[in-house]
Amino acid sequence: MIDDSTRRFTDRVADYVKFRPTYPREVATFVHVECGIAPGAPVADIGAGTGLSTKLFLDAGHPVTAVEPNAAMRAAADELLGGYKGYRSVAGTAEATTLEAASVDLVSAAQAFHWFHKTDTQREFARILKPRGKIVLFWNSRLLEGSAFLEGYEALLQRFCPDYARVAESYPDSAAMADWFGDGFEHQTVFPNAQWLDFDGLRGRLMSSSYAPRADDERHEPMLAALRELFETTQKDGTVNFAYETRVYAGHPQRV
Repeated sequence: MIDDSTRRFTDRVADYVKFRPTYPREVATFVHVECGIAPGAPVADIGAGTGLSTKLFLDAGHPVTAVEPNAAMRAAADELLGGYKGYRSVAGTAEATTLEAASVDLVSAAQAFHWFHKTDTQREFARILKPRGKIVLFWNSRLLEGSAFLEGYEALLQRFCPDYARVAESYPDSAAMADWFGDGFEHQTVFPNAQWLDFDGLRGRLMSSSYAPRADDERHEPMLAALRELFETTQKDGTVNFAYETRVYAGHPQRV
């Protein structure tokens, strides 16, 4: 098990690029309408990973600095997004972005947020934001029930992935997010999201998760056999619906 969150996904980058879900375009619209961030305003995307969240804001017309400490993931983002005029990446963390003070109108963070150290991150976000700048935090939360597939997949993770519970429990709920923002908390919303996956896509989605046993683990092959059985018994027309909610929280920085 890799405890350093900046290195957990180094050997899973290819699967992450190919099989992780994107984010709804409505997130960018929410930022414009509800948060009052003008299209074209500079964004710092923190813990940008392979660039999925960064691309959301680039496609919406923003110049974006992707801040990512993992070199392999940052290289994947550079390959994906290097053609965008407004894109650049830097080697930094949520707690030490390397960005100039008061340099961006929006700080965003997506799936990586739950790895950040709270107080140091709050301080750094406040430092790099302009005086009226905003923070938007969002991530895809896999639905745990509602179909035989979703419930079977959750049971599979509980059975074969010893690190799963610790990672899953680290995502904050709405009350924790209200506490994170403090008196700066302004908005929250949820958007539906989904992937329709064939078996290869489902296998890749599982193996993109940091807690999934690798090929040299004795649980790996039994896990994939159970995944195949789950797929065959729940698929419809060759795919399963891997359903999510995209949870979004926004506000201005709390001074710490």
